[in-house]
Amino acid sequence: MKTNLRKFRFNRGELSQQQLAVMVTVSRQTIVSIEGGDYAPSVKLALLLAKKLETTVEELFILEDKDYV
Repeated sequence: MKTNLRKFRFNRGELSQQQLAVMVTVSRQTIVSIEGGDYAPSVKLALLLAKKLETTVEELFILEDKDYV
């Protein structure tokens, strides 16, 4: 799964990973892991991130061909 989280963080006034983490009540390391593709967020967290970044889950996270296997 690809993520556009970093792009949307910067489009929202260059939010830091820490600032976004506080907004959605997770650790900064969770944001780091999501951006690095090492962690797939829960549905709830994905929805919260999208809401806080004023976008949709589909814009933040994109399934790749390998995800359909």
